[in-house]
Amino acid sequence: MLDSIVDDISCMLKVPRRSLHILATSKGFISGDLCYLEEDGTKVDCNSSSTAVSVSSNVNGIRNIVSSAKFILIVEKDATFQRLLDDDFCARLSPCIIITGKGVPDVNSRLMVRKLWDALHVPVFALVDADPHGIEIMCIYKYGSVSMAFEAHSLTVPSVLWLGLLPSDIQRYRVPDEALIPFAKADERKISSLRSRSYITCQPTWEREVETMQNLKRKAEIQCLASIAPHFLTRVYLPNKLRYGGWI
Repeated sequence: MLDSIVDDISCMLKVPRRSLHILATSKGFISGDLCYLEEDGTKVDCNSSSTAVSVSSNVNGIRNIVSSAKFILIVEKDATFQRLLDDDFCARLSPCIIITGKGVPDVNSRLMVRKLWDALHVPVFALVDADPHGIEIMCIYKYGSVSMAFEAHSLTVPSVLWLGLLPSDIQRYRVPDEALIPFAKADERKISSLRSRSYITCQPTWEREVETMQNLKRKAEIQCLASIAPHFLTRVYLPNKLRYGGWI
């Protein structure tokens, strides 16, 4: 309730929330090849392969960003993010940065992705569940949310690429049927809503994937790849996707 009131006031005054000096506690985490200074001069090093750093509550105060990252990976769920950390994903592949907003991203997580994109000029990929909710979350990073449409220019990264889990990957990698989840009525409504949006219909490859999901009437979480092999996500799926351009 309070959050929506702040959004309304921010929109009415036509200023970003940070101009009201209201800094919410971040829920997101970040890890990888990245160092920077907080506004108070504190040095933050995200290079540990086994732990993550909370996203700053004052992203706009961050300065002196240093990174050799070749790409940024947005991860929908904290469980998947932790799996990448456990498997030393950032160390095994190439220098990169992984970040999660732990579901629907908070403002600070979105600001952080945008700030890193502006500073590093590297590709930004999204790893989300192959379900309507996952696509919605990815679209928030790429196009923004309705509630904060007036701040979309500073909160979004229009070049976000859909790395996975693609609905077509379900058949391509022969994910076992028992690892899939039947659509609920809410999923049907959400996917119909997605297919009516101009930013989906203007991208034929995205539209085909959404249509594939709708025709399957089933959804898959990223964790379903573990049904193929325990380390399939980090040792096979992601390396191949990134090496051979398996994104849209």
